[in-house]
Amino acid sequence: MNELGEFALLMALVTALYGIAGYVMAIRQNRVDLYFSADRTPLIVWGCVMVSSIALWKAFITDDFSLQYVWAYSNRDLDIFYKISSFWGGQKGSLLFWTLLLTTYMMVVHVQNRKRDLRVVPIAMVVMLVITLFFLCLLNFSTQPFEIIPVPPEDGRGLNPLLQNYWMVIHPPTLYLGYVGFTVPFAFAVAALLTRNLDDGWIRMTRKWTLISWFFLCMGNLFGAQWAYVELGWGGYWAWDPVENAAFMPLMIATAYLHSVMIQEKKDMMKVWNMVLILLTYVMTIFGTFITRSGLIQSVHTFDEATLGYYFLAFLGVVTIFCIVLIIRRLPLLKSKNELDSFLSRESSFLFNNLLLLGIAFSTFWGTIFPIISEAVRGVKITVGPPFYNQVNVPIGLVLLALIGIGPVIAWRRATWSNLKKNFAIPVLGGLVCGAVVFPFVPITDKAETLSFIAFMLCAFVLTSIFLEFWKGASARKSMHHESLPVSFSNLVWKNKRRYGGYIVHIGVVFIFAGIAGSQAYSVDVERHLKIGDTIQLKGYDLTLEKVIWIKANETKERLIAQLAVVKDGTRIWTGKPEKEFYKGQNQPVSEVDLRSTLKEDLYLILADYRGEQFEPMSPTMATIKDGEATIKAHVMPMVAWIWLGGWTIAFGTVIAAWPDRAEARRRLERMKRMEGIFAPAQQE
Repeated sequence: MNELGEFALLMALVTALYGIAGYVMAIRQNRVDLYFSADRTPLIVWGCVMVSSIALWKAFITDDFSLQYVWAYSNRDLDIFYKISSFWGGQKGSLLFWTLLLTTYMMVVHVQNRKRDLRVVPIAMVVMLVITLFFLCLLNFSTQPFEIIPVPPEDGRGLNPLLQNYWMVIHPPTLYLGYVGFTVPFAFAVAALLTRNLDDGWIRMTRKWTLISWFFLCMGNLFGAQWAYVELGWGGYWAWDPVENAAFMPLMIATAYLHSVMIQEKKDMMKVWNMVLILLTYVMTIFGTFITRSGLIQSVHTFDEATLGYYFLAFLGVVTIFCIVLIIRRLPLLKSKNELDSFLSRESSFLFNNLLLLGIAFSTFWGTIFPIISEAVRGVKITVGPPFYNQVNVPIGLVLLALIGIGPVIAWRRATWSNLKKNFAIPVLGGLVCGAVVFPFVPITDKAETLSFIAFMLCAFVLTSIFLEFWKGASARKSMHHESLPVSFSNLVWKNKRRYGGYIVHIGVVFIFAGIAGSQAYSVDVERHLKIGDTIQLKGYDLTLEKVIWIKANETKERLIAQLAVVKDGTRIWTGKPEKEFYKGQNQPVSEVDLRSTLKEDLYLILADYRGEQFEPMSPTMATIKDGEATIKAHVMPMVAWIWLGGWTIAFGTVIAAWPDRAEARRRLERMKRMEGIFAPAQQE
């Protein structure tokens, strides 16, 4: 099976080469026979990569340690759940997984669009095949997942304990689905530029793909934050780690694109801007991959075998230069028909929104590459920490939050004073009332608390603004169609999925802002060494160490658990069990935090250290430590759960916005009927 997997990868590479040549020759020579021949290659390439992936999965599941990659990332005692996820635990497998997702996207796009705009789709297929070819070259010639060990060992080295967490099983595939997904709009944008078909046809064809990719990238970031929160045991969820930043930057640029592209569709403006944004989004996904796999920056997220930096740097350079040249050559065709009428308009609010999002992306980019630049220039690596990011991005983020509330209610083209007074009076009042209600309960003694207080007021302003939009729309529909309010509300959302799905996404973003504001400004913590029966107090909680337990989980894993009784207002409300896990062959134990989460606050417990030698057996695999002592770190962090609630709200809103719209499908069908010929003459420059 391993030989079949290796051979399938080689066949995929050869087929991709043939597909690229076939499509190009068919287009240049207008040969339909070559076109139909090349048109089969996306499906064949996907099939070959799928066979190769199945072969690698089989090797993991059957403990085939003759493969170096399986030996390095698995062992016989590893749970089947983690054996499956070990596939993307290292450099080689993750590249194969990336290629599998890329070819799957390509196959679906091919099936979905093969009978649509034949001026653009074949070129888009060529672009996707070229990108696939790059990854297949790496898999065949540089980092082969089917490398054989001459004398297979009895057992494997095992998966990194930090990766043995359910969030780490979900997080990488979700993030990869986002990263790889942006290949689709990138390919169609390049195809539109090459063929000079620069109307909004390519935007409509890739709208859902862009939204889905954005959704997965957003969820990937949030899942990564949850993994860091529950697994790394430092009491936080975001550290502005370079690899976190690498996933965050394309998310910001893609968010800017999703907003500005609506202006192009409605007003035929910002064509150059939108083209730059979608190309830049893809470039930043490659930059993120370069950061992860180059070895230039050390992080818990980077791969140990960071040997592909030069390949990705070269690929990044070629793609960037190609995009810049293409944009410059097509500038005359990208002129917009309309211009901004006023800075007080919805179009302007979208433009400001874009500038702020790019500002956050740029500051994050600068902070990420600054250590590399400082080392190259001065020979000393100077790391930029969270204070830099917070100082720059927090004020920008607050202005961006305000714009989320301004955008839905400000008028198109030009807002008058009466319009502003009429539409903004109630949202502003909502923000002020929130400030008055919250003021007695939250301290405002430093900059962080002041900014959080402002954030709460802005959150209320935005929520009031969005709820007013729902209320006005549902009320108008109720009067026109004589429906009950709940029915008019559901019909309003269902018949305007894109608009109101977007509003629900904005509600989720507000929840995230509120969660970040609450947890960053008002968290408290304590660290104390405890003997059995000792108690520490923190923000109304009494934490008493009851016992320390040792458990032999299996042949390769042991657990040491500190059990704490948690009492509040005289009532026992929870039993906390933070622990350390010890893995065979690993030098350092891994902390497993325990937390009690509510919408108000999280009680977050970490077992930092331990002592004790007098084991009292309870069973062959369990014992209490009579003289056990434990160093406990306890955090109380308000409103963290709002961040995760915001994520699920965003997911719900995205599903509504991306749900198929029959009216839109009918309009697209009418456009297709108007198209003539297979390779229609391109628009002349």
